[in-house]
Amino acid sequence: MTPDNLNAGTSVTQSGGPQDQRFSEGETEITLTDRQGHPIQDNQNIRTVGSRGPSTLENYHYIEKISHFDRERIPERVVHARGAGAHGYFEAYGKVGEEPVSKYTRAKLFQQAGKQTPVFVRFSTVVHSAHSPETLRDPRGFAVKFYTEDGNWDLVGNNLKIFFIRDPLKFPDMVHAFKPDPVTNLSNPERMFDFVSNSPEATHMITFLFSPWGIPANYREMQGSGVNTYKWVNAEGKAVLVKYHWEPIKQKIRNLTQKEADTIQGTNYSHATQDLYEAIERGDYPEWELCVQIMSDDEHPELDYDPLDPTKLWDHQQFPFLPVGKMVLNKNPENYFAEVEQAAFGTGVLVDGLDFSDDKLLQGRTFSYSDTQRYRVGTNYLQLPINAPKKHVATNQRDGQMAFFVDRAPGQSPHVNYEPSSLGGLQEAQRSGKEHEPAYNARLVRQKLERTNDFKQAGETYRSFEDWERDELVANLAANLHLCKPGIQEQMLHYFTQADAEYGRRVAEGLAKVKEQAASGHMGTPEARQGAAKADRLGNPTDGY
Repeated sequence: MTPDNLNAGTSVTQSGGPQDQRFSEGETEITLTDRQGHPIQDNQNIRTVGSRGPSTLENYHYIEKISHFDRERIPERVVHARGAGAHGYFEAYGKVGEEPVSKYTRAKLFQQAGKQTPVFVRFSTVVHSAHSPETLRDPRGFAVKFYTEDGNWDLVGNNLKIFFIRDPLKFPDMVHAFKPDPVTNLSNPERMFDFVSNSPEATHMITFLFSPWGIPANYREMQGSGVNTYKWVNAEGKAVLVKYHWEPIKQKIRNLTQKEADTIQGTNYSHATQDLYEAIERGDYPEWELCVQIMSDDEHPELDYDPLDPTKLWDHQQFPFLPVGKMVLNKNPENYFAEVEQAAFGTGVLVDGLDFSDDKLLQGRTFSYSDTQRYRVGTNYLQLPINAPKKHVATNQRDGQMAFFVDRAPGQSPHVNYEPSSLGGLQEAQRSGKEHEPAYNARLVRQKLERTNDFKQAGETYRSFEDWERDELVANLAANLHLCKPGIQEQMLHYFTQADAEYGRRVAEGLAKVKEQAASGHMGTPEARQGAAKADRLGNPTDGY
């Protein structure tokens, strides 16, 4: 290091940026670091107890990365920005399938047949901005806030039952890759496929996303899923693994082809929001049945995948959908901003009888979601009516931006905002059942799940599609992949071929045809290029004024 380099960075304006040439041993100009200057040796896996988790709070790189990501937009949501919502109720069956629900969970909202719990639901697109068309290819958010007698429960998921990644450390990078180019601000599928081609676990989700399942016809006529694996805990503290699924009751499930979506987009950017609002206004209330899949709480070595892997489906025959209740949406918001826009959800918002599994992505989301809401809506976002539980609240949390009341209990000393206290403070609640205490004996490591099996279910999904769905999938993939560099194309074709030989061959053939027809030197999808060309041709000249 030269004397000049030794002096570089002694002033604030010169230190710690991309031009700073001071490197640690083995580091180069393109070595990934965090903002403390630490070289990042593993940007794929958070640190967990054994390969399956749980994660630990000292995951400094992950927490710094996700905390910054949570604060990237003001005030629009970074993801799920475009949304619509409605109020309604959840009615419990008192059973899970044909068994008493109490066998598996002590959560009060499920116990009594006919018991109704108020809910608020927010549907959304995931990647695109708040004013984007609702016809774009994208997963759809399906978030439900239950205002239970034990406090709020948020079941936050998507319309598709799986996800692109299994480790939360990759989430900011995934969203960055799917968002518009930071230089041109144009969407470019090469960025997404660049990331996906280096993330083989995403092959299953890509298969769904580029099929008609990637564009639901509207919000009413789609499924929902919690995506991650959770736990149910009974009165004895015994737990089972569960997955949640919302299945439409009186509505059909409908999806759009790309051409159908383009036709709708030409006349209405907000067709799904309008459809939901008008259906409720005319009394055509949408209904979904909440079903769960149940699995014993262990590693299940007999399966060829890890049940905690959110890129995988649990087999319906082996782990059937068991109904536990139904949801009805029967009231529109009175003010979009106050209710839909300020609604704040979090995967960590559970009630007694519900618990977390060691699903790494779930554990990462649990920190990120509530952290995002504190940043986006404000420190006291839970005092807003749409987010506040419909029950008694008494905490020792005080002050912060936009605090407009103190949630102090009647009789609580205003001088005591701590616990424990013998001077008139709050007291701990009585336990409602035995604590669930999972045991661990493993090293703290950075490792992938051992049973990745990234391609088998993608192939099964491809083969389960109807002919027209496979045709649409192949056409959509080919139309987008041809904009990518050859290395990315080859890697994606390799993934599709591993999933199913016909799948890979058909996408390769479709890609070859598109290449023959494609014009060069332009950015964007073929449809986007056609739109730009039309804009260049159309229009009427006029004099200035």
